[in-house]
Amino acid sequence: MSTHHFTAARWYNSIGTAEPALTIADGDTVVTETIDANGWDKHGEKVCDGPNPMNGPIAVAGAAPGDTLQVTIDAMRPIKDTGWTRDVLATNVVDPEDIRALPASERVTWLIDRNAGNCRPESPPPKMEHFVLPLEPMIGCFGVAPSHGQAISTTTSAQNGGNMDYRRFCPGTVVYLPVAVEGALFYLGDCHALQGDGEIVGTGVETCYEVTVTLKVIKGQKIVWPRGETAEDIFTIGNARPLDQALQHATSEMRRWLMEGYGLDIHGASHLMGQTVRYDIGNVYDPAYTVACRISKSWLTKPGLRQD
Repeated sequence: MSTHHFTAARWYNSIGTAEPALTIADGDTVVTETIDANGWDKHGEKVCDGPNPMNGPIAVAGAAPGDTLQVTIDAMRPIKDTGWTRDVLATNVVDPEDIRALPASERVTWLIDRNAGNCRPESPPPKMEHFVLPLEPMIGCFGVAPSHGQAISTTTSAQNGGNMDYRRFCPGTVVYLPVAVEGALFYLGDCHALQGDGEIVGTGVETCYEVTVTLKVIKGQKIVWPRGETAEDIFTIGNARPLDQALQHATSEMRRWLMEGYGLDIHGASHLMGQTVRYDIGNVYDPAYTVACRISKSWLTKPGLRQD
């Protein structure tokens, strides 16, 4: 297996079928640098317009429609000492009668201490002069080319991934994406130093990262929606609006995974999900919302669940 150091020469504001910028072998690792959600690089230079510029696409030899692309997020290293976010809650996450009381949202700078591993507002609001948070890096937007020649904006998300803003897309997580075109065509960008669930101010702490991922093809495994796993959990992702439709997609994908991957029938999957599922909210700001359906791996190895 090889490691590729990939420097993007072009950035994309949609995820679609484009000429590969890099082609790698199945199982290879890629190290690449991202720019922030508005197109500013680590030197503070504007190199692309937003929203959420992606680098890539990266083609993986042998990937074909009906396969699954396994993406292991090996590492994320901050490469900039500042980030930015918005300073007022988004209007769609508060009661309608509260919207008129909200001030205009402004972009504010956060300081990133790479040595200490934390970040803080450069000009904190009153009573928050000592407000410091640990870095919790995550990838806000990534995915593979969708089917039928579509090009899906990086403001939103679908079955191919996209702008999901789920906090568990972080180092150590393995993500599974449905392959719809030859080579899969993987895109990556929009990294956050930190973000709460939902991205409810419209951004995380947007900044630049060096990201290391390993891409592997699972031949013949057809999935419908993104899946993932951490050391503790498995999870499935639904992207849609309204929020209940995103939950439905995530729930159905988990049912399929338990039945196809763990040998449960519909009753067994229903018992397990009904009593152990946890739902997480990813993005609730952009055109499609994201819901994760999550189950602890501990339930999948209990004596009462036979492993065939």
